[in-house]
Amino acid sequence: MIDGLKPYPDYKDFDLPWLGLMPAHWSQLRAKYLFREVDERSKTGREELLSVSHLTGVTPRSQKTITMFLAKSNIGHKICRPGDVVINTMWAWMGALGVARHTGIVSPAYGVYRPLPSCAVLPRYADELLRTPAYAAEYQRRSTGVNSSRLRLYPEQFLRIAVVFATHNEQLAIVRFLDRVNYGFERFIRAKKKQVALLAEVRQSVTEDALRSAGTKNIRLRVAAELIERPIDRQRQKVYTPVGLFNRGRGIFHKQPTQGANLGDSHFFWIEEDDLVLSGQFAWEGAVALARSQDAGCVASHRYPILRGRKEFVASAVLLAFFKSQFGAMLLDQHSRGAAGRNRPLNTISLLKEKIPIPPTSAQKRIIDLILLEARFADSVGRVIQAVREYRTRLFADVVMGKLDVRDAAARLADDVAPKSAEEPTLDTDDVIDIETEDVEA
Repeated sequence: MIDGLKPYPDYKDFDLPWLGLMPAHWSQLRAKYLFREVDERSKTGREELLSVSHLTGVTPRSQKTITMFLAKSNIGHKICRPGDVVINTMWAWMGALGVARHTGIVSPAYGVYRPLPSCAVLPRYADELLRTPAYAAEYQRRSTGVNSSRLRLYPEQFLRIAVVFATHNEQLAIVRFLDRVNYGFERFIRAKKKQVALLAEVRQSVTEDALRSAGTKNIRLRVAAELIERPIDRQRQKVYTPVGLFNRGRGIFHKQPTQGANLGDSHFFWIEEDDLVLSGQFAWEGAVALARSQDAGCVASHRYPILRGRKEFVASAVLLAFFKSQFGAMLLDQHSRGAAGRNRPLNTISLLKEKIPIPPTSAQKRIIDLILLEARFADSVGRVIQAVREYRTRLFADVVMGKLDVRDAAARLADDVAPKSAEEPTLDTDDVIDIETEDVEA
């Protein structure tokens, strides 16, 4: 279906360098002739709360696992309706916007733009077009602020941006083509992730058997492992790389490298390979990870307790496997307390007093081998998935920006396989860092 796609036969210059040449029969209008800003506010705050991110566009927050704190009341939040363009004003330059598919409410700081009755752009087409890298770069150019964390795209700037679009029937063909192609991408990614999940099941089974094996001893965690603190000698001009943790045991991610002067008020500690890093706020959600070679030299704030297995008792990799077991996960949950929504601080002192099962060395060796194999395999699959996502982004951008003609390809599509519903996110992205902190402990 993708093979054989070619450019359009004729192109013209719209005199907009950031757009480049466009198909000769396409049109372009400034956004103010297609949309108008609306500021409809919720009086009850009971409408469905929506999330706006660069990964999934506009989706119900109930479909996501977000670690951001919620407002005490949603009264006064902006109402958006199906077809509205919703822009995360602070992160527009990252492509954090999309077209709403549901009636709901969003932050009062977001921009909501409703299609005019004469709007010639289909919502699904606009959703893909306005989130392309070319448009994100234009948002950044038009945003104001002293640095990236303070950039804002204000309504008058968004409404001045040129929107390019095909004819109505051609937009329908483009949307049909993209939905079908995306269905294939999602199936491929899910199949790859299933392979990783199957290996995790093997590791889980081996770990549970080892914890019950002959020769296993119950030892207090503070005896089997030590709490590590390697304070950094913070220098204002030196650049440090802080870390965060994905939940559900999905590893460590690196935040933006930052000068010491901008690290904030937290105390920071060096990370070394084989450190077991726990989230002080979301350990109960499985935010626990083993530091690897690429994480050595990064720093973790005091909100991330670091444990390291004592060689005479247990390897740190085995501790990771234990905390991913049912018993280990229960202990993390039991020692996490709090009343601030999902933010439940981990009581490291009480956790260290617990007795945990330590398998014999022979059983530990198999667990370590599986932990390392799982990490290597996940890395390999992750690279493949990342390449697929990058290809998907380029392909979709080329199609909605008129670089590739899909009219014939769309016409040849059979109707026997229905694409994934447009009501769902366009691509499986649960292992990517979402700027709204989806599924991560930031």
